[in-house]
Amino acid sequence: MIKIVKVNVSDLDVLADLSWRTFFEAFNHLNTPENMHAYMSKAFTTEKLLTELQNPNTDFYFAKDNDTIIGYIKLNRKDAQSEFHEGNSLEIERIYVDTPYQGTGCGTFLLNAAKEFGRSFDCDYIWLGVWENNPGAIRFYERNGFQSFSAHQFVMGDEVQTDVLMILKL
Repeated sequence: MIKIVKVNVSDLDVLADLSWRTFFEAFNHLNTPENMHAYMSKAFTTEKLLTELQNPNTDFYFAKDNDTIIGYIKLNRKDAQSEFHEGNSLEIERIYVDTPYQGTGCGTFLLNAAKEFGRSFDCDYIWLGVWENNPGAIRFYERNGFQSFSAHQFVMGDEVQTDVLMILKL
């Protein structure tokens, strides 16, 4: 049975390894090695992750199956959000499931946990950005009630990509 566990500073190395591995597995085949390295060497350093873990408006949670970590989610509130600091919202900045556990319901479990956290923080809506070239993820979010409402640019190394912004009203 999958359970959710808050990530603590003592989990930093595990979070860094999982972040690096799951992002690489998800996008390596769609981007140049140089762009992957440029992005990942900034986004997933232990220093960067430690700063995020220490932010009171950012929360990381592991999905665990018994004692095995199978995925994670990063949630941002208030000024920790990358955009939309107005109103009472929750951003899902990252949601990743380790490759051997994809298709087990872990992604849906993490998404449902985010909805519960959003409700517990009395948020009006949850939003996220998903790469326009990731149609499987877009369909996943649509099946779970999210709707496209805008787009923004995402820089991957020297390439500017477009993320579809999606929203779920609570």
